[in-house]
Amino acid sequence: MGVLASLKKSQLVKKGYACGKTRRRPNQSHFLRSLETSTQVRTMIFLSFLVALAGLIFYGTGRGTHDGGSQQAEQFLFALLVFFTALTQLWINHPQTFARNSRVVLLFGTITVHLLIMKTLLVLMASGSMPERFGKLLFPYAFAPLIISALLGKNQGIFAAIFASLWGSNLWSLVDAVFLAMSLISGFVAVFVTLQIRRRGQFIRAGFFVGLATWLLAVSFGLIEIGWSSMGQTNWPTVVYQSLAAIGSGLVTAILVSGALPALEQTFRLTTAMSWLELTDLNHPLLMRLSMEAPGTYEHSQAVARLAEAAAERIGANASMCRTCAYFHDIGKLVKPDYFTENMRTERNPHDELAPTMSALILIAHVKEGVDLALKYNLNQHIIEVIQQHHGNSVVRYFYNRALRQQEEAREENRLSHGNEDDVPEVRVENFRYSGPLPQTKESAIISLADAVESASRSMEKPTPQRIEELVNEIVDDRMVDHQLDDCELTFHELREVVESFCFTLNSMLHRRIAYPKKAPSATGSAVLTAGEINALRQRERERIREVAPTAARETR
Repeated sequence: MGVLASLKKSQLVKKGYACGKTRRRPNQSHFLRSLETSTQVRTMIFLSFLVALAGLIFYGTGRGTHDGGSQQAEQFLFALLVFFTALTQLWINHPQTFARNSRVVLLFGTITVHLLIMKTLLVLMASGSMPERFGKLLFPYAFAPLIISALLGKNQGIFAAIFASLWGSNLWSLVDAVFLAMSLISGFVAVFVTLQIRRRGQFIRAGFFVGLATWLLAVSFGLIEIGWSSMGQTNWPTVVYQSLAAIGSGLVTAILVSGALPALEQTFRLTTAMSWLELTDLNHPLLMRLSMEAPGTYEHSQAVARLAEAAAERIGANASMCRTCAYFHDIGKLVKPDYFTENMRTERNPHDELAPTMSALILIAHVKEGVDLALKYNLNQHIIEVIQQHHGNSVVRYFYNRALRQQEEAREENRLSHGNEDDVPEVRVENFRYSGPLPQTKESAIISLADAVESASRSMEKPTPQRIEELVNEIVDDRMVDHQLDDCELTFHELREVVESFCFTLNSMLHRRIAYPKKAPSATGSAVLTAGEINALRQRERERIREVAPTAARETR
């Protein structure tokens, strides 16, 4: 069938009845999608983690393993109980992460690497190659929490901090209280300091704070002996050496994590706030083309970005993602920019010469053209999804109503000429609908609403706060009645917050300026004063001051 279709298309292209262009499509196969949600694959991931955990416990010797196999069996039993607890927590508190196998691999794979590094240091300490106190200072307590918090969010970061600490303590001995406290607190600090990271260089600051927390805990627990904590003389060279180890371990961990993040983002198709900010560079080739070839659309996209970013911040959604995706959501208009109102530079409207169905087809095509350009320039997958979803399956209402009017006029003419009304073709609403899908995320829904609100606000002649509020409420209500928001996760409360944010931002964008008075024309009829006129004005002002001065002096006596 595929060969016959391609041959038929090639014949149509030769005759001039079809376009030879092949549209790009996202290349995620059904096999990969099934792997992402397969229960069997998820079970294999968990079993693989348990095998790795058993290998880490039973391999080599560390402190607390002198009793032989029975001690290690107790450690593995404890690790197994912690594993089932972790599984339950993940299923209850993080169902979206639990349902996606790539996220599960990232989470448990990172914890495995975290434990492997700790096991390596434990083996070195057990063999006498490294002092025990010094080894505890070198542990990368923040490795797993930093990675997971940056890629999956603070809640998953706390999950990684808790369970990596429990399993790490179990590698050391059955339960090592000092190790557990240091690991937990350092992990929590790592999650806390990564909440507002928007630049990769800020990881150095995060690493410093993690190292400082490790140093304070080491002093508190006596791993670093300073005067009051050691109840004796302080060996300052050793203290300096240990302090550098504690703080340096946090810094090195943060640097390694910062370097590994781009590769992990690419592998697991995740985007951090840092990457979103990098994507907002207005010098991107597509945005440069948009500013030159479709300046109206470029300005519209900038306004939509402002609206969407402010609304996302209001409800706690991903504001950086909204801003970036809004910049690119209308790039498909680059193909036929003059057919969109904001780019029409003359009074001539090209749609006046087209049938409503053709006009609607051109407008609807900008979504597919946008996806094609996004794939060509290797844009982020989330941007592609927003381009596809920002109109949902809504109707191009203007041209649909225009087609209905033309249909009614044609039927009236047939009626007057005693013709058959059935000869007039029926207008089908399906021909005027976007192909969808509906917005699937909060961010996509916010951009969809911001796009509609910003476009409609441009037609307001005298915008006032009341009119703006009525317009925004009307558009949002229409989208809800048309079921355009059915597949996203916006609640009614969040939707109300979004509406209020739109109204506030639009009021600041559309506020009216005070009209400045024009200069009064001079006696010569010119609005610009000559040098002679300026000197005459100055002379009259001096004479007025001389006349007023004596009177003012008498009144002040």
